[in-house]
Amino acid sequence: MAGAQTYALDICRHYKEKGWNVEVLTKGAHAIDSRFTANGIKVTHAPLRGFLDFTSILRVARYLRSIPKGETILHAHRYRDAYTAMMARWLAKRADVRIVVTRHAVRRGRDSGVFRKLYANIDAHIFVSRLAYEHFCRSWEDRNIPLSADKVYVLHNSLYLPLITAPIPEPEKGPVTALYHGPIAERKGLETLIDALMALRNVKMRLVIAGAGSPDFLDRLRKRAMIREVMDAIDWNTGRDNPSDLIARSHFGVAPSVESEAFGLGNLRYMALGRPQICTRNGAQTEYLADGESAIFVPPADSATLAEAMKRLASDATLRSRMGREALREYETNLSWNSFIAKLDDIYENCFRTT
Repeated sequence: MAGAQTYALDICRHYKEKGWNVEVLTKGAHAIDSRFTANGIKVTHAPLRGFLDFTSILRVARYLRSIPKGETILHAHRYRDAYTAMMARWLAKRADVRIVVTRHAVRRGRDSGVFRKLYANIDAHIFVSRLAYEHFCRSWEDRNIPLSADKVYVLHNSLYLPLITAPIPEPEKGPVTALYHGPIAERKGLETLIDALMALRNVKMRLVIAGAGSPDFLDRLRKRAMIREVMDAIDWNTGRDNPSDLIARSHFGVAPSVESEAFGLGNLRYMALGRPQICTRNGAQTEYLADGESAIFVPPADSATLAEAMKRLASDATLRSRMGREALREYETNLSWNSFIAKLDDIYENCFRTT
């Protein structure tokens, strides 16, 4: 369950609770399907292999023919899946169906005849950050972008979480705990995080690394920690603990990604519970976090600066409290689920007004 899958699940849960008929089409991965079915959402399968995948097109077209006409939305999370939706809509002769796509990546758009036709036939393009939209547009720096301005939206992600009115209290006992929660994968800066611990041996602090990923990569990280003699400062949590519970047991978060991320749901989780965080600024983080106010920004792959920031937060409870309150205030004001879903409602409604 990466960011795009979590985003889709939260949207499905919300609209199902509103009484909508909600179904999800996946490739058939149990780890993903089980999360949807546990929330009472019907799951069906298709190969979803892209532009020459006629099986998926036929399957979606057959589904569209089976449902009555009305306000039907196909919400895709990759452009190649939006292509499947577009062709299925045409094949099923269902011009009443609207196609929405969310762009979760920091990549250029594709400038070809097929893609230009695809972009023109989508009813709403949602970009999860200004950064994602700007990178998409770089393919047309000196030409007109093939997206209608009235169909483009920049909508920051949110999480389907209960809104809290005050930061979750810090743990009363034990050492200060720094938490990394997310995919245990390359490009997430975990090597830098382990290296930073070498400069923190005299600081009373523990690091929790929580998440799932490749066993081979996890073994490499553990070997790195042993070579640097910091293994005893790390708690490895590769289970399925609720992220909110992990954050509640920590004092601050660490998100040292070295890749440019379109939006970090991990960043958002810390904000929603009133925890400060240390993160890199090489993605969209600067759109929703403020350096020195709700987070401390560090350069990617810079273990020395990361260690200094961790030491600063570990040793200053007042600073953690102030930054945590500011992070929660920003979340409540601009990033809460209610704010997000009201904007998504408007996008869905606009699809039927403007087309």
